[in-house]
Amino acid sequence: MTQADFLKSDFPPAVDIPEIDPEGPSRFYNRELSWLGFNWRVLEEAENMRVPLLERLRFLSISATNLDEFYTVRVAGLRELVREHNTTPAQDGLTPAEQLVLINEDARDLLQSQQRMFRTLRAEMEDENIHILDHKAIEPADEAFLADTFLNKVFPVLSPLAIDPAHPFPFIPNTGYSLALQLERIKDKGTLKALLPIPHQIDRFIFLPSPEGVIRALPLEELLLLHLESLFPGYKAKGHCSFRVLRDSDLEVEDEAEDLVREFEVALKRRRRGEVVRMKISADAPKALKSLIMQELHVTEDEVVEIDGMIGLADLSKLVVDERPDLLWPSFTPRVPERVQDFDGDMFAAIRQKDMLLHHPYETFDMVVRFLQQAARDPNVVAIKQTLYRTSKYSPIVEALCEAAEDGKSVTALVELKARFDEAANIRQSRRLERSGAHVVYGFTDWKTHAKISTVVRREGEQLVTYTHYGTGNYHPITAKIYTDLSFFTCDPELGRDATKVFNYLSGYVKPETLDNLAISPHSLKPRLLDMIDREIGHAKAGKPAEIWAKMNSLIDAEIIDALYRASQAGVKISLVIRGICGLRPGVKGLSDNIRVKSVVGRFLEHSRIVCFGNGAGLPSKKARVFISSADWMGRNLNRRVETLVEIHNATVKAQIVSQIMAANLADVAQSWVMKPDGHFQRATIPEGEFAFSCHRFFMEYPSLSGRGSAGASDVPKLTHTED
Repeated sequence: MTQADFLKSDFPPAVDIPEIDPEGPSRFYNRELSWLGFNWRVLEEAENMRVPLLERLRFLSISATNLDEFYTVRVAGLRELVREHNTTPAQDGLTPAEQLVLINEDARDLLQSQQRMFRTLRAEMEDENIHILDHKAIEPADEAFLADTFLNKVFPVLSPLAIDPAHPFPFIPNTGYSLALQLERIKDKGTLKALLPIPHQIDRFIFLPSPEGVIRALPLEELLLLHLESLFPGYKAKGHCSFRVLRDSDLEVEDEAEDLVREFEVALKRRRRGEVVRMKISADAPKALKSLIMQELHVTEDEVVEIDGMIGLADLSKLVVDERPDLLWPSFTPRVPERVQDFDGDMFAAIRQKDMLLHHPYETFDMVVRFLQQAARDPNVVAIKQTLYRTSKYSPIVEALCEAAEDGKSVTALVELKARFDEAANIRQSRRLERSGAHVVYGFTDWKTHAKISTVVRREGEQLVTYTHYGTGNYHPITAKIYTDLSFFTCDPELGRDATKVFNYLSGYVKPETLDNLAISPHSLKPRLLDMIDREIGHAKAGKPAEIWAKMNSLIDAEIIDALYRASQAGVKISLVIRGICGLRPGVKGLSDNIRVKSVVGRFLEHSRIVCFGNGAGLPSKKARVFISSADWMGRNLNRRVETLVEIHNATVKAQIVSQIMAANLADVAQSWVMKPDGHFQRATIPEGEFAFSCHRFFMEYPSLSGRGSAGASDVPKLTHTED
């Protein structure tokens, strides 16, 4: 099946798989194996010859980073369950111990494939005059430069450590990378074992002076091997290896903590000292060194992976250099919406004209920043409320909120301290906001606040008008350049009241009795989705067209999946675009005949969450009910987080979502994968000689419908015809 089939009415024939019990746990696919499958797709983009060479290197780096985080969080949690003799099966029927066996087997294959891909890319890079050197390949002409680099930029930061009874084995932090050395004293052949931690504060690669058009990079550990005599005078190396550790990075926080910020600071220190869940070590490590390291780090053989190649492939992103634009994606500048330009950059005037939906990164995220900066400087603005889940280190959004608070405006910031791996940054941001006079609240101790909401209250004549931004992604200007997300701007009074009620709930813990147009988890979002699915089942049983289109990062919630199975069995046509984890099995005869699933992996990271219901008229249709959300369909999002589901009523915005965004994702061929009933994905078939439609390229070329200004939207193509 080709991806173009996703925009046709015919679904591929379902497959009869006797071992899948429609009533048993086998109807679900394992969450962890599904995530590994996604990371395989990321890695396979590194061998996609349609992708520029250095971008392929970036995909390899992303795959390595993803796998590290997977082990420090998901695998660490499973190991803890096994240690506690917990045999409770996951929804697919696998116990924690059974999952660990399958994960480790698949992950070791993935690691080997990453190293094979690195060797392939390294050879291709050499053909393009980009060389990754080792210390044996250094030319005499480079020695002076490297000596100066070592002495002035590296040596002051190093801490060589002897290992003997007087010098116990040091603590190696999470992702810590070290050289282990066997040394022999030149004078009397005495021996010494030592560690040389490689400081993360220094770039992993040193770029050597080279002729124009040539790039030569030396890994930092190779520079250290060149200068061991400066670190250990009177000794020579008899053997060495490198190793890297991953530690349990899950946080445990006391629910009743009186000072949540202080409790998180203590928890972050505990994270640094979490147990080692995996250690990568050079394949040629001397046995004595390997045994010593394993003993001191308390790791077992099944937690050790020998690497025949480069350890720490995540650092390869440092080699994606701007000096070779011919090996990168063609440059792309996000658009400023014409409607905003029509009003000379005035966001409030543009939103007053009508609702506006921006599709990032194709429309610049700077408009979200401008919205808040303009609010901070506008004397008519009296109040700003903002959720902050993840944001950049030097955030212009936080700066705008601080400026507004210092100017005397009422500013309330909901800072989520439990945003994994961003906890420390969020603590710093919260203190900066408090110093400026903003009200900082932290939401609930047992639920994360993942909703993306911003409100600006502006005095206009005798009235107060609320301008609201609902997003599907984080308020993070850096990731917004590569994550595809939606920003919905409106001054609709009902949507403004709903947002205010949510903020009051977050700050005062008083659950809103009614919301006009919004559903929130963990209260009404999941029931709303289940109700909408049931409505489509009713339309199908009544003989009306019944269809669901949905797009998200992950689908794993058992109740939602079972509702989709029931809908499929009733005749509802269901097309899903799931980037990452999918626990639903599509195309199983008698279970999911009318469900198809695809994944889009390409230049940009698909991150927006959308769901469209045909509402008795099929899809696309003007009668469709269309929603954007901050939530994936996972238990944590639907039951243990504060999330939003916003219904879109504006006709232009609805057409933009259904006939542009969703249709393009469903029609994509160039960067798509189709999910099979066994849980694996297969790259889309591209018939020889046919054009491979790319949704990312389409979005880069054509502006969003609702962002068009006085020029109108007549020249913006829609990929589907919308029926009345």
